[in-house]
Parts: sequence; structure tokens; C-alpha cells
Amino acid sequence: MQVDNLIRMANQIGAFFEAMPDRSAALENLVLHIKKFWTPSMRRALLGRVDGTGDAGLTPMVAQAIRLHRDQLC
Repeated sequence: MQVDNLIRMANQIGAFFEAMPDRSAALENLVLHIKKFWTPSMRRALLGRVDGTGDAGLTPMVAQAIRLHRDQLC
């Protein structure tokens, strides 16, 4: 799967969790959703993009969730 599609999917997931009133829970749940439903290779590709280009293409919420809970995606 192309990394641009993963960025788009991560942002869509983030849009869902954006509505949660508890921001810290939303950030953690966003990462847990990706951990649960994405394959390890998809997660590695997303993290590789973040490592290579920073937060390019990610919404602020998704970028923050990855920064805070990155260890859960490995």
C-alpha cells in the first residue's frame, strides 16, 4: 500500500476521534485503533514517513498521537 494512502487513512481515523471530548483518551484510542487494525508493515511504513518527512500530510491530531504513543505502534 502506498504511504500516501496510509496518511489519508490515518487522517480519516483521526477525524473520527477528534470528536471525543477527552483529548488524551482520543489520542491514545487513535493509536490503539491503528495498532489493532493495521498490519505491522503498514505501521512501519507510516512511521517511516514520519521519520523521513516529519508530520507532512498528517493532521495535527494524528501527528500528536503518533508523537505521544509511538511506542505502541512498533
